[in-house]
Amino acid sequence: MQKLGFIGLGIMGKPMAGHLLAAGHQLAVHDRNAVSADLVAQGAQVKPSSRDVAAAADILFIMVPDTPHVGEVLFGDDGAAQGLKPGSIVVDMSSISPIETKQYAARVEALGCRYLDAPVSGGEVGARNATLSIMAGGSEAVFAEVRPLLELMGKNITLVGDNGAGQTAKVANQMIVAMTIEAVAEALLFAAKAGADPARVRQALMGGFASSKVLEIHGERMIKRSFDPGFRIALHQKDLNLALTAARQIGVSLPNTATCQELFNSCAAHDGAGWDHSAMVRALEIMAGFEVGSAGT
Repeated sequence: MQKLGFIGLGIMGKPMAGHLLAAGHQLAVHDRNAVSADLVAQGAQVKPSSRDVAAAADILFIMVPDTPHVGEVLFGDDGAAQGLKPGSIVVDMSSISPIETKQYAARVEALGCRYLDAPVSGGEVGARNATLSIMAGGSEAVFAEVRPLLELMGKNITLVGDNGAGQTAKVANQMIVAMTIEAVAEALLFAAKAGADPARVRQALMGGFASSKVLEIHGERMIKRSFDPGFRIALHQKDLNLALTAARQIGVSLPNTATCQELFNSCAAHDGAGWDHSAMVRALEIMAGFEVGSAGT
């Protein structure tokens, strides 16, 4: 049994923390909202601040929405940096800027502690089922020490490189996911407006080279109009903004990533920032004046 901490207990963080508790580890937790009674019943020790969580833990996990949130958790008032003990490990599983990640890692290491960025892919379903893909950045020694805990939350776990490399891989992941959602949305909209049953088109495509998790899961969402998140458009906008910002800095053009961001922007402009990212199809439907499917299809 290890002394662990977990900060950020939202859609993803709550089940991830639950897996650590289920494995018998001692877990101190903090969230800006009330901590779930389920976690408390499992044995989670609720702390009043990030500082208190860090003081109670040898390995601290962070799972919050964006770059500034990680900075606040670590270095804000009553931040974790004030409670970390020399030798402690910070594992940031949020999806944030690779550049700031390197800066955060340097500040944590200056305290005599260690840092691993380990963003995840797989969404709420992957978090619940402990099947997340985890992309890590840090030293081999820190990765080896933390890996048994990561294996309680995910299946495909890869050390990509040094600090920041995990976040770079996650940005690349989010680019691919967004562009695949756009491709599935276009294809199903085309098929439906051409008069074909989009559900049967999806079924046919699932047996061919176009098959993908996005076609399987998000294609069904598009047809059934099931846009409760999952993964909110606002969060995917954040991730694509990381990609486009970094692309400007390194001199790379990402035209299709930019198009996907504009489609997400259109959804947000129609009060859809809180929709699941599969609802990108709504932006295309608005332009076409036609919907792919309806409830109960």
